[in-house]
Amino acid sequence: MIYQYFLRPILFRLGRGDAEAAHEATLQLLALVSRSRAATRLLTAVWGKPDPRLERTVFGVRFPTPLGLAAGMDKDGVALPAWGALGFGFVEVGTVTGQAQPGNPRPRLFRLPADQALINRMGFNNAGAAALARRLAATRSRLTIPIGVSIGKSKVTPLAEAEQDYCAALAAIFPYAAYVAVNISSPNTPGLRALQDRAALDKLLAALQQANRRLATEQTTQPRPLLVKFAPDLSEAAVSEALAVCTRHNVAGIIAVNTTLQRDGLSPASAPFAQEQGGLSGRPLAERAAAMVRLIARETGGRMLIIGVGGINGPADAVRMLDAGATLLQIYTGLVYAGPNLVRQINQALVRAG
Repeated sequence: MIYQYFLRPILFRLGRGDAEAAHEATLQLLALVSRSRAATRLLTAVWGKPDPRLERTVFGVRFPTPLGLAAGMDKDGVALPAWGALGFGFVEVGTVTGQAQPGNPRPRLFRLPADQALINRMGFNNAGAAALARRLAATRSRLTIPIGVSIGKSKVTPLAEAEQDYCAALAAIFPYAAYVAVNISSPNTPGLRALQDRAALDKLLAALQQANRRLATEQTTQPRPLLVKFAPDLSEAAVSEALAVCTRHNVAGIIAVNTTLQRDGLSPASAPFAQEQGGLSGRPLAERAAAMVRLIARETGGRMLIIGVGGINGPADAVRMLDAGATLLQIYTGLVYAGPNLVRQINQALVRAG
């Protein structure tokens, strides 16, 4: 209530001309909280720790709750202790690239309040995988939840050299990642979605798994679970082909889904921004995301782990995503509109759902 009737109006007014300003202000506040052990303890006391019954171990990693923060919210990992204190069971940072890059020109983030949706064309703006690795190394002693890292292709890297770029990012963050998400589905890096094609994906995953095994041997540890993030706009045939490639390369799971290029079903009130270039997230994606999760579960006979993300704006959406076949969940846009109380509400609903 405090967020919806007091904080959110302030943040939305702050970002009236550029929604990214509100995003940055929120991150700066949470980064400030994260630098203080006392502040993070206070945040935990206010929001409470997740119910122990929600704990689960997936691909060898213990998650205090299946609800995580999706990639894109905290790309460079500046506020990790705060996210754990708010009740998240894990955080996916990134997407980070082998090289630091500014992303696309601003404005590049747009709110569609009538649809509880966002459109973004951020373009993988981040400080680079090496900078993230340094931050994770400095923060790891204070982390209470697993950190996944989403990696992508640097814009300046030709598509034909994508494997080297992804492998460079993997090498930088390898010691600190509980799992690694391979982002081949963002619509905001030219040509990136071509990596979802069978031959390109086969080549990329072969290179990543080879690097994964080599890094594990060199650092006397286990290879990191690799997950692949799918676009919601893939046809059923393309999903089937991509899943076959992922299975052949022992991918640990699929993240379903990224943002969509579709604009169907939006409210007329969203018209001022509805045609902005970029990926759409939030409530309009709910049906499409749940359908993709069901498709993946059916195609793999339930043997492929799925992280469900897209359109989870309330507890009922979260339960439905689990019923569709997801094992873990992520939110982002729902958090923008409902605030941190959404985390507690979803966790409580998951306890009730058993």
